[in-house]
Amino acid sequence: MKETNKKVFFSGGNIPVLTAEGKTLPQAWENSLLQVWKNGVSIRTQYDRPNDPPSRDATMVMTVEEPFAEPRIHRALPTGLDELEVYRQEVVSGVHDSWIGSHGWSYSYHDRLFNYRTAKGSLDQISSAVDNLADCFYTRRAQAITWVPELDAVSDEPPCLQRIWLRILDDPKKGLLLNMNTHWRSRDAYKAAFMNIFALTDLQRVIAKEVSQKIGSEVKVGRYVDIADSYHIYVSYFDQFKGFLGTIEKKSFEERTFTTSFAKPFFEEAEKKI
Repeated sequence: MKETNKKVFFSGGNIPVLTAEGKTLPQAWENSLLQVWKNGVSIRTQYDRPNDPPSRDATMVMTVEEPFAEPRIHRALPTGLDELEVYRQEVVSGVHDSWIGSHGWSYSYHDRLFNYRTAKGSLDQISSAVDNLADCFYTRRAQAITWVPELDAVSDEPPCLQRIWLRILDDPKKGLLLNMNTHWRSRDAYKAAFMNIFALTDLQRVIAKEVSQKIGSEVKVGRYVDIADSYHIYVSYFDQFKGFLGTIEKKSFEERTFTTSFAKPFFEEAEKKI
């Protein structure tokens, strides 16, 4: 930290490790927010203004049991549905990789995953992971990273996503299921996590489809696990977040979510603009 004169207080000196789960993406995300709000600790961030009180933080392990079960979209996402689709395509298809070096972008998740720079050139880590899974579906070596030490250790805005890990299990009833873990060093729980998971689970779907084509047998999307070292709600969002809590109390789950079929026209409109 650049500002060493500020004291940081932990509850008992430890960041709590919290867990949350849900059948659907919106359920798991809601539960994770409730957990960090109720059981997280107060701690400052490097983005605070001088007189800001601390934010709420925890280490979070979140499980989405069926990532593509409906409803798949939460209405409290921080953007419009069209922007959600643009973000998905940024992560999965790299539609804005050309913005790296401009538009304030120093990297993109897609570029780091599909075009990782090495001493020998660039490496498509996702393609390598697909090959590993096709060769041995229960391999423990199918992963992709984003961290570039010589760049990110000195960056003011290093990647939050650190690593993707993949493994396939054979369920007697459901068949082959691709499980995905993602590991994050830092995460804006309220304003970023939902969109992150929405996009990463779609990448999970794409990888499952590519492995299916390689082995000639269907691989379905299995559970998704999201591991964040720092899962936080910024103090600047506290008033807005209290409104979110009120919505949970007053509205049904159906009223707090969208189905993919409802969102489809907005997604199609976004595709025309990209």
